[in-house]
Amino acid sequence: MTPRWRRRPEGSTWGEFGPDDELGRLNLLTPEKVRQGVAEVREGLTFCLSLPLDYPGGNVLNPRRHPPKITPTVRASGRPNFNFPVCEEVPDATDVISDDLAVLHLQYSTQWDGLCHVGSLFDADGDGVPEPVYYNGFRADRDIAGPSRAEEAGAPSRARALGIERLAERGMQGRGVMIDLRAHLGDARQAVGYATLRWILEADRVAVEPGDMVCLHTGFAERLLGMNRAPDPAEVHRLGAGLDGRDPDLLAWITESGLCALIADNYAVEIYPAGPMRGCCATLPLHEHCLFRLGVNLGELWHLTPLATWLRANGRSRFLLTAPPLRLPGAVGSPTTPIATV
Repeated sequence: MTPRWRRRPEGSTWGEFGPDDELGRLNLLTPEKVRQGVAEVREGLTFCLSLPLDYPGGNVLNPRRHPPKITPTVRASGRPNFNFPVCEEVPDATDVISDDLAVLHLQYSTQWDGLCHVGSLFDADGDGVPEPVYYNGFRADRDIAGPSRAEEAGAPSRARALGIERLAERGMQGRGVMIDLRAHLGDARQAVGYATLRWILEADRVAVEPGDMVCLHTGFAERLLGMNRAPDPAEVHRLGAGLDGRDPDLLAWITESGLCALIADNYAVEIYPAGPMRGCCATLPLHEHCLFRLGVNLGELWHLTPLATWLRANGRSRFLLTAPPLRLPGAVGSPTTPIATV
């Protein structure tokens, strides 16, 4: 089948898994990787890696994202469907019914980024004009269509490539690998380049292999929990390590390692805002490299501290990770409730 692109970004994986591939590096999350993850289960202990989904609180981290709102559904009579005695409608019934409606900003708290979350202006068709393009050459105007007014009115939606449902269908279960940045760097804000990352990997004897889901522990989410849904703007923006998306050696390591997902307990995995821009480039360089070029999904605001503490105390870095998103077709991201088993 002919690819939808004539040119692909330098260093990308476009086409390596097929011209219509929507999974990217998740193609490396094979049955063997699942077996490797299961082999790490020795104690049968589980760790919930999600923050409560109403954290961080407010919208300090992102002014466009807000906490969830939960309200009762409404019965035909107009009554709220919460603690509702059914005998008011059906004589002699004993049921008491509660039913909720939730309004969620899908990337407010512990979440996955879909591959359609970040694209780039790139001349994929070779006509000399950059256009909005996503992983594997999917076009914003043709393949990643947002809801139209007709769709909002109930008409069938247009096809959307790279939606978060692809992760759910894949299962998102395999071997997780913890890299404990906080144990070496503390809580201060710091951009972590390849040299520092390599030093930590060597010091802790951590090996990352193709198909692994890599978790970066910075302590950021643990500190958010201590702020009780009222994060201090000055504090959160000077807190915790993040990857240096401007470091070409770090980006090369992500490419060469073969990791299939990159996860952190901080806001964006990478330091944001990134370092100074040089010429025409992305404001989120690591997002562009992972989501757009490689097809590597990003996980953000996971609660990793209890697991990282246990792994370090027990001389381990690997575990079984199970982390499906919502199977919500066409969404660019999703909450997740990841579970680690050791």
